[in-house]
Amino acid sequence: MQDKIDPSLWGGPYHPLEAGDTYLENRGIRLEFGAAVTCAVSLGCGVAAGFGNGIIAFFGFEEEPSLVQAHESVVLCLATDGESVLSGGDDGRFLRVSPDGSIQEIATFGTKWVDCVGATCDWFACSSGRTVYLWSGEQSSPTLLAHPSTVGGVAFDKCGEQLAVAHYGGVTLWSYKNGEWTSLLLPWKGVHGAVDFSPDGRFLMTLMQEKAVHVWRLSDGADLEMSGYPKKVKSFSWVGETPYLATSGTDEVICWPFDGKDGPLRRSPVCIGRRDDQVVTCVHAFSRDKGVLAGYRDGAVFLVMLDETDDAFILRRPTDAEVTAIVLTESLSHMLIGDAAGNVLWAPL
Repeated sequence: MQDKIDPSLWGGPYHPLEAGDTYLENRGIRLEFGAAVTCAVSLGCGVAAGFGNGIIAFFGFEEEPSLVQAHESVVLCLATDGESVLSGGDDGRFLRVSPDGSIQEIATFGTKWVDCVGATCDWFACSSGRTVYLWSGEQSSPTLLAHPSTVGGVAFDKCGEQLAVAHYGGVTLWSYKNGEWTSLLLPWKGVHGAVDFSPDGRFLMTLMQEKAVHVWRLSDGADLEMSGYPKKVKSFSWVGETPYLATSGTDEVICWPFDGKDGPLRRSPVCIGRRDDQVVTCVHAFSRDKGVLAGYRDGAVFLVMLDETDDAFILRRPTDAEVTAIVLTESLSHMLIGDAAGNVLWAPL
């Protein structure tokens, strides 16, 4: 099935180049899609972005961006299996969508949303309601993993041997051994959303509805809540080889250190990128350097370094719509920035 969209329907550039444009804006293309950018992922030499009108746009695979009408309404989540993207929508469909426009419906759940998707080399998964549906290879029927409440986030470890599922009351950590999945509950009261393993696999973190970040050390279950954020933390990214966990949710980027045995336990964060009263809404690591791409509520994007004395460099000027997505291609050749009004900047680095 193919459902590409006529490029004439893009809406075109949302404003012409101006004397005050940044270096990145002058090198890139700027488009207006008319619906919020809800999610974006790197996909090989390109990037895929999901929108509030059901469109998935692929950048970097052809001379011009390719648009696919994948879902009836909002694209809620995206993940990549290396060659295509896996997407979930509020139309209840779990899809595999390719840059050439082909669509494969993996599963459909009727009126129930597909809230989360995830993939690793051996497995791919989605969640709908309290259940995670898990496939391996050519497996036609999924393995079902039930949870005590609606799933808020899913994440595989690098080896594909563990799956973390966030929900109300904590995280269920599933381990695959001898052909079976077994579970361990990591408890903490509250609503847990996005979840991820640290790059070295020693820690597990979640973003909470209660304006906090929670962390467990997997070796012994020791945990820590990083609270005090004035806004809900919507975005995180692992930065540098140390690494640091960069987070949004306040008027600067809060970066928690994860080096050493205890990681962030009993340690203070590095705080960078403060811009008066502008709240940071989106963060993304800049390569392996100790840099963070920070997007703000007014639409501006800056490059800030993990050094509180360094200056910040502006990459995109304000658009009056909060930044909702920042992503780099795997080769670091291009960057995509998207916001809540559907403005997209696609630019070479």
